[in-house]
Amino acid sequence: MKIFFTLLLIPLGPVVFAQKLETLTVEKIMRDPKWMGVSPSNIRWSDDSKNIYFNWNPNKTERDELFAITPANIKPAKVSIDDQKVLPPQFGEWNKKHTLKLYEKNGDIFLSAIKTGKTKQLTSTTDRENNPAFSGDETKVLFTRGDNLYALNLDGGELIQLTNFTHPAAGATPAAAPQVAGRRGGGQGTAGSARTSQIAGNEQERWLKGQQMELFDIITVKDKDKKLDSIERKELEPKKLKEIAIGDQTVGNVTLSPDGRFITYRLVKMPTDAKRTNVPDYVTASGFTEEIPNRTKVGASQATYQSYIFDTQRDTIYSIVTSAIPGIKDLPDYVKDYPAELEQRTRRNEDRKVMIQGPYWSDDGKNAVIVIIAQDNKDRWIMKLDPTTGKLTPLDREHNDAWVGGPGRRNLGWVDNTHFYFESEASGYAHIYLIDVTDGTKKQLTSGNWEVQTLQLSADKKTFYFTANIEHPGITHFYSIPSTGGGPVKITSMKGINVVSLSPDEKWLAINYSYTNKPNELYIQPNKPGAVAVQVTNSTTDEYKSYPWRDPQLITFKNRYGSDVYAHLYLPAKPDPARPAVVFVHGAGYLQNVMYGWSSSYLREYMFNNMLADNGYTVLDVDYSGSAGYGRDWRTAIYRHMGGKDLSDQVDGVKMLVDKYGVNPKHVGLYGGSYGGFITLMAMFTEPDVFAAGGAIRSVTDWAHYNHGYTDEILNEPFNDEKAYRQSSPIYFADGLKGNLLMLHGMVDQNVNYQDIVRLTQRLIELHKDNWELASYPVEDHGFVQPSSWTDEYKRIYKLFEQTLKAK
Repeated sequence: MKIFFTLLLIPLGPVVFAQKLETLTVEKIMRDPKWMGVSPSNIRWSDDSKNIYFNWNPNKTERDELFAITPANIKPAKVSIDDQKVLPPQFGEWNKKHTLKLYEKNGDIFLSAIKTGKTKQLTSTTDRENNPAFSGDETKVLFTRGDNLYALNLDGGELIQLTNFTHPAAGATPAAAPQVAGRRGGGQGTAGSARTSQIAGNEQERWLKGQQMELFDIITVKDKDKKLDSIERKELEPKKLKEIAIGDQTVGNVTLSPDGRFITYRLVKMPTDAKRTNVPDYVTASGFTEEIPNRTKVGASQATYQSYIFDTQRDTIYSIVTSAIPGIKDLPDYVKDYPAELEQRTRRNEDRKVMIQGPYWSDDGKNAVIVIIAQDNKDRWIMKLDPTTGKLTPLDREHNDAWVGGPGRRNLGWVDNTHFYFESEASGYAHIYLIDVTDGTKKQLTSGNWEVQTLQLSADKKTFYFTANIEHPGITHFYSIPSTGGGPVKITSMKGINVVSLSPDEKWLAINYSYTNKPNELYIQPNKPGAVAVQVTNSTTDEYKSYPWRDPQLITFKNRYGSDVYAHLYLPAKPDPARPAVVFVHGAGYLQNVMYGWSSSYLREYMFNNMLADNGYTVLDVDYSGSAGYGRDWRTAIYRHMGGKDLSDQVDGVKMLVDKYGVNPKHVGLYGGSYGGFITLMAMFTEPDVFAAGGAIRSVTDWAHYNHGYTDEILNEPFNDEKAYRQSSPIYFADGLKGNLLMLHGMVDQNVNYQDIVRLTQRLIELHKDNWELASYPVEDHGFVQPSSWTDEYKRIYKLFEQTLKAK
């Protein structure tokens, strides 16, 4: 066994390669990606729709720079620093007519008038103001400062504080009962004597006061005047803003109803017992090892939430009532595997913990909708809120025994004062729904075995614009439908991946377009079906263009369950006599990599796959079970068993390569990073007769040590579903290793901590395995940055494949 520690080496001068790529090598393709050209990014429109801004680096400068074009002049021009200083941020809050925009910048609130182009700074304080919004009648600007909500009158500038949330004063402690020192028996007698003396003193004072009132009229008159003065002062006092004591909780999501009557807010109780990891940083400017505070692990105590309504008219506060939500006491299906736990939880009969999003108010203020998320991830409810009582009426419930998810979870809002739209996977794919909140009537606006991936309602609320993969799972286009429903109208036409930014006036599309072997470029097109998209940028270098990058075949094969699996296939022009094959496993789990578009997340792996094919390897890149783009059932196929169907899809892909393309079954390897590294480990440990070699990069080795937000959706929590963690974690299967395993990991990885790979290393040592290696990278986080690290990493992986998959 060998353990490598790769140090960051800084070359004395620039590494220069010929401008023509005749032969791919690891050193060439793992350089700083600027050698390929830098694609435009962060594409956005100006508020008046006259300019498109984007980050770009056509000259290979140290950093990307800001450029701009107009629909009439598409020649990119740099935006000066002075001009950048006055640019409003991309996001903000529009008024109903889309003529005014509120935004926060550097902790202050600004108001921009689109027609005149003038911007007015509304606040200039040392405090930080956030979350600006228009009041229902648009005469005031609402914003938060600290915990509290304020209203600024646009006509006159009067500032009104609307809430008064209070915390305990620093160092304050609750009042405690008096403590009297004393011994048993005698001590209690002493305390009793003191209480008797105190009562006697009070009686004496009351008697003397009564005597004075009886004997002297002047005292009676003064007492009467004092009482009248008190009553008068109270009547003249301005009404004080109600204090809302929130203790040690944090407050958020503070909103005002359009009619100004109801203030809603959410209190969050943060856990105090959640232990966090620390990541040691060894290569530091100080010369000392420094600790980077990091995250908790799955199963740690989580925040709890409670939402409230402050009825300012009645000066009353009450909670939003969640106890009557349909299914609030339902137990997750997996508990059936644990009879004792099932019995205990059934007996407790507790409400599940939830978090409330919203309310979302109709423009007229007559209807309010909230979204409720179960913290066990099994349900999402859409409910109508009665703000006068806090009671709820069900409108929609989306339940999933695995977990509720998919694209478009935040795509929701009002089409008019009675119809609310949202996305749901109820049909098996993410689609648009419209519900009448007055009678609960629900209408599905889109349907089919495809997903609505982005969604935007037009300013006049008559049209939905959305991105979807209707034609093919790996092709996205921009579509429109009437907001009342109808057939989708395709607006874009270029085959590939079209990421669209619609201009605020809805006349133009800025398209970030790519194809499988063509990196992203900016195009502009009128917002009309069939209109021609004009290319704006040309980012790739001559050196990149000099190589005939493959357009890998996009194929499907049947897995053992009869489902179609989509994959990219790289075929060698001259297969090596050993007929080797390599499977690349994309990361993230829920990600789509097999498409007719450029994979910006895996550009280096794309080039490496081309290099492997040049050297006689057949390469397969699979969108395995759990990948994005294929609907609910594919997304949740890994529930409670990561390393199950997602791995068997790789194995079935290898069988296809052997049967159809003549690959030698004894000469198959695989590699991947993050989730791809996890699959590589599971493959090497549980399918040792299928995979002879594996390169596992930044791999999860034990899901009980990963973060909560990702892991508990798929595997629940380790202390309540241990079975799921045991069958999903490579560390439990390490004894199955037969082939040659190379593990590679950054030592300052703040996502999959370096501790993960260290624990597996110790496990392999204790199992007396000797056919593995570990390469460690002292300065790298989860996503490697330094070209020297990338180069070292992939030289080792390539060497592994050359030595093990081409052996006779």
